[in-house]
Amino acid sequence: MTAHAWQSLRTKKYQLSLRLFLFLNLFSAFFSLLSPLYSLYSSTLPVIVIAVGSGVILLCHWRFPQKKINILLISLAAGCLWAWHVGVKTLELPTNNTSYVIIALLTILFIGTISFSNNIRAFTLNSLPVVIICLIVSHGEQWVRMLYCFALPLVGVSIHCVIQKRYDKFAQQLMYQLIAERETLNDLSMLDPLTGLYNRRGLQHRLDEQLAQNAKDHYVMLLDIDHFKAYNDHYGHMMGDKALIRVSTAIRDAVRSRDIVARYGGEEFMVLLPQSDAQSAMRTAERIRQQVYDLKIPHMFNESVATNVTISIGIAPLIANNVNLALENADRALYEAKHLGRNSILTSEQFTPA
Repeated sequence: MTAHAWQSLRTKKYQLSLRLFLFLNLFSAFFSLLSPLYSLYSSTLPVIVIAVGSGVILLCHWRFPQKKINILLISLAAGCLWAWHVGVKTLELPTNNTSYVIIALLTILFIGTISFSNNIRAFTLNSLPVVIICLIVSHGEQWVRMLYCFALPLVGVSIHCVIQKRYDKFAQQLMYQLIAERETLNDLSMLDPLTGLYNRRGLQHRLDEQLAQNAKDHYVMLLDIDHFKAYNDHYGHMMGDKALIRVSTAIRDAVRSRDIVARYGGEEFMVLLPQSDAQSAMRTAERIRQQVYDLKIPHMFNESVATNVTISIGIAPLIANNVNLALENADRALYEAKHLGRNSILTSEQFTPA
């Protein structure tokens, strides 16, 4: 996407430069035909070719903007035609034709400077043939001024090209940086800020990726910290947040790297086990339950009952990519696991819903 956007910008700049060059050549050719110098009318073949060719190419490029046209070839061809035109015209003018030669030279330099301010090669190819023919037909007169007239925009265009390249490089780096920051923000928007696990949005994104692969044998686990409201009430929400962080880390450490772990609710988590079976899912759930228990986070329900933070788990298979059904079954299994005494694991196949 980034490369496409950057290429699209370069293409638009190229199209604008080409269209401007063709339009200026078309206008100059018509002006040369309709308003000849010294009231000497001469419709030379090269100026007619420039007028017709510029108009046709401009029209075609306007209707088919995606068609690639070699701008270097066009600029060279136009420069040679203008040089031919200047040579023919000077033969028909009085001996003192310096003013016409200077005007012709400045006209071509103006067209090249305006159209090719970012393309030094196109400017040179377009201007150089006219500069050479002007030096030849002037018989050495005013050649210093002519060379100066050519050198000044040439240096200016060169400096502008260097500045533009640096600007393009800076703009491209800035664009890549902004895209990287946007991707970072997108990643952060998919993560729970407290635990670092996926949130609901991130979970849905990862689920879509997994289900798009058409893989089979997925299992879903819903996990809930036992009596967590009582823990918050007794220890406070700051300690509750610390407990959530430690439990989420234990869950993440107990599963495979390809498994998806998300914070599903306040103290509820969800784990997707792709390409797994019932036995593997049960072993993973037991490993999670044991690692959470081994954290030895003190949990005092009341003055007479004290234990450690534990977790209950409900497991269900993900059949036919029906995520909602799998979550409903896992939630029922989780509810039954809590009803059986908590700190336990139950699969959806182990009970019959009422």
